[in-house]
Amino acid sequence: MQVIKLIGIGADGKASLPRLYERWIYESELLVGGERHLAFFPDYQGETLTIRGSLSQLVERLRHETKRTVIIASGDPMFYGIGSYLADKLPIEVYPTVSSVQWAFAKMGEKWQDAEFISVHGRSMKGLAQRIDGCEKVAILTDETNSPNAIAKYLLSYGMTEYRAFVGENLGGRDERCRFFELEEMADAEFSPLNVVILQKTKAGPAWPLGIDDNEFLQRKPEKGLITKKEIRVLSISALRLHAESVVWDIGTCTGSVAIEAAKIAREGAVFAIEKNAHDIEICKENLKKFRVDLTLVHGKAPEHLDKFADPDAVFIGGTSGEIGPLLDVCCRRLKRNGRIVINAVTIETLAQAVEALKQRGFQADITLAQISRSKPILELTRFDALNPIYIIAAKREGDE
Repeated sequence: MQVIKLIGIGADGKASLPRLYERWIYESELLVGGERHLAFFPDYQGETLTIRGSLSQLVERLRHETKRTVIIASGDPMFYGIGSYLADKLPIEVYPTVSSVQWAFAKMGEKWQDAEFISVHGRSMKGLAQRIDGCEKVAILTDETNSPNAIAKYLLSYGMTEYRAFVGENLGGRDERCRFFELEEMADAEFSPLNVVILQKTKAGPAWPLGIDDNEFLQRKPEKGLITKKEIRVLSISALRLHAESVVWDIGTCTGSVAIEAAKIAREGAVFAIEKNAHDIEICKENLKKFRVDLTLVHGKAPEHLDKFADPDAVFIGGTSGEIGPLLDVCCRRLKRNGRIVINAVTIETLAQAVEALKQRGFQADITLAQISRSKPILELTRFDALNPIYIIAAKREGDE
């Protein structure tokens, strides 16, 4: 099979294409690209193939191709483009042009080496809130569904008003348009389908480091206290050994405190939470908005509904309702290699049941008894109030590292 040339092209078509690249295109026997890209070459004499649907089908079509083939794609094909998918499947040489993101920052007059880059092109916006929160500068690749106005409405729903937006449309083309917006303005504006959004922080926003104070969370009343306390929460999250791309389950999420702190660590991953109490579900939703976390929240009793969740790297179980066996059957089976299960137990009976159930399923457990006391003023003096002792059971599959 001959090496395929993958050439990046801008919104202006052939106008800024190097002559060498243009010659390669016209000397090829098969030209592959999207409808918009192929329309730039109406006088092409060879065979054309329009990219539609699955890229895996395109790979199979080209795998045994003997014709001189060129693929054309937008901007830099290796930046959220088809090049990253094709590179390890086909023999390709990549020849990029200026990407839409480069154009956008140039039009803004802003440096871009310190920016965060996110694509919602053909992707869900789920989890976008925690990925953006706290970033100084974010470039977002959009599509017709996840448009600038949809992004603005999404961010406003999480109160992220410290950002202003720059939208570059048809960058490099004849009908190019660049505008700055406040999010409220962007929510009501209309845009060309080809655009890039850049968010820039213009004022300080709220910040919550690990170990959010308990009283920051909305809690059930009058039964206030149904929350994993800050000190226990930090120890439990440490035991989960999360990383930026972790997939996390929070079973019995209640106020959502553990799920929220986990999501702020696993910003590039995903968090799934389940809660059986309808009132707590509503409280959790309010906390998610306040702390700018967008996760999958399900009303139900585990292990039901867990089949809707992606396989986890980490599972936190805050309550078992006495049915630890069926729950661990699912969690232990679905847990990824080197994953962790952390269980909080209040009673020695639950501790014994959990450790034995884990052992039966090939897991070894480390147990920490956390006995926490907090200072409290009394007149001119200080005393300590003890919190309920908690057993933190951290388990891993035998044989995992």
